[in-house]
Amino acid sequence: MSTPVVPFRPSSTYASAMTLGEQPPAPASFRRAVESLRQAEVRPEIELEDLPAPQRLAPFAAAIGASVYREDDELAVGRLILLFDPDGQRGWEGPFRLVAYVRADMEPEITSDPLLGPVAWSWLTEALEAHQADYSAAGGTVTRAVSEGFGNKAEDPVTTELELRASWSPAHEDLSGHVAAWCDLMCLAAGIPPLPPDVAAMPRRREDPESDRTK
Repeated sequence: MSTPVVPFRPSSTYASAMTLGEQPPAPASFRRAVESLRQAEVRPEIELEDLPAPQRLAPFAAAIGASVYREDDELAVGRLILLFDPDGQRGWEGPFRLVAYVRADMEPEITSDPLLGPVAWSWLTEALEAHQADYSAAGGTVTRAVSEGFGNKAEDPVTTELELRASWSPAHEDLSGHVAAWCDLMCLAAGIPPLPPDVAAMPRRREDPESDRTK
């Protein structure tokens, strides 16, 4: 039995050159890596879309965003940025770097647990291992945020959130496993357990060639 896939919603092309002025053509290795972002297995609770890439972090970049839903409730959001510098950068250990962000609402008793940070970080590392997404030089932070209303918002309920920011260097151009791990991380942060081993999500369909002009 296969879990249906939520269609990928392109809002713009995967931009290999987001800075002003003329840019050289995107290297083939970067284009292959960008294409592999679309091959990840996606659960029906997750809705993906591509985003404008950051302009000054690397010569070439692409970005995707995601939201995790249960019915009509948005439980978690995230973004994943692919950076590529043929010459590498300090701390990268290679030409590629992935930068991930996840934010999810959580119950106050969970965010107050002193073990939440190590546990949240283990969600990422274990998901990468489960999807055989080899990596190196991983680092990141886990933040707990509490929002209280005052004045005419004094009646608003107190909300607590988890934010995880991380980056790591993928060992290979195929990034589909890294995307799947990032999606698992968002689901875990949203309180949704991973899919059982005998239930697989379907691969994403290829996009219209008009949506990818980096090739």
